[in-house]
Amino acid sequence: MKRGRGSDDERVTDIEMATVVHETEKAVLFRTDSGKEVWLPKSQIEVDRSGKHPVVTLPEDLAIEKELI
Repeated sequence: MKRGRGSDDERVTDIEMATVVHETEKAVLFRTDSGKEVWLPKSQIEVDRSGKHPVVTLPEDLAIEKELI
């Protein structure tokens, strides 16, 4: 799912993760459904933990850089 947030040309995407592995003051380590672990900076993400699995909203460029999409 892509939606606008922030500047007009910034694209964000929502990605469901399997679980949160670890969290620090500045970043969160997630595990994907495929077992890949990826650190994401809190300053660039929003995390919805209301469901069974966390859903991370992040800039599309960051998702591509981290090979999440």
